[in-house]
Amino acid sequence: HVQLVESGGGSVQAGGSLRLSCTDSGELMSERLLSWFRQAPGNKREGIAGIYTTVSDTYYYADSVKGRFTISLDTAKKTLYLEMNDLKPEDTAMYYCAAGVVVNGNLISLRNKWGQGTQVTVS
Repeated sequence: HVQLVESGGGSVQAGGSLRLSCTDSGELMSERLLSWFRQAPGNKREGIAGIYTTVSDTYYYADSVKGRFTISLDTAKKTLYLEMNDLKPEDTAMYYCAAGVVVNGNLISLRNKWGQGTQVTVS
C-alpha cells in the first residue's frame, strides 16, 4: 500500500521560494527514480525533477525548472524534497511526488500512484 503525502505548497510572489516535502508510508523510497510532477489546470501532468537512488548524484530536470529547482532525498527521514527558487507564475500547479522513469528524454510516472498533491500558486 502506497500512501504519498506531499506538503509545503503555498502562495508566493514571483521570485520567491518554496520547499516541498514528500513522505511515503509504502515502498516509494525503494524505487529507482524518485520524482516530482506537476499539473496545472487544463494541462497534462508534467515530470519536472527526479533523483536516482541507485546512482549517486544523478538527476533529471525538465528544461522548465533547470537551474531553479533542486531535488533531494533524506533517506533517514524517508522524505523527498523539492527546493524551488525564483518561482514564476507559470510554476503555478498542483505538485505530486511519485516513482518515475525517463522515456525518450521525458520523465513519466512509473506506477501511476499518486498522493493528494500540494498546491503552489505564484503571482
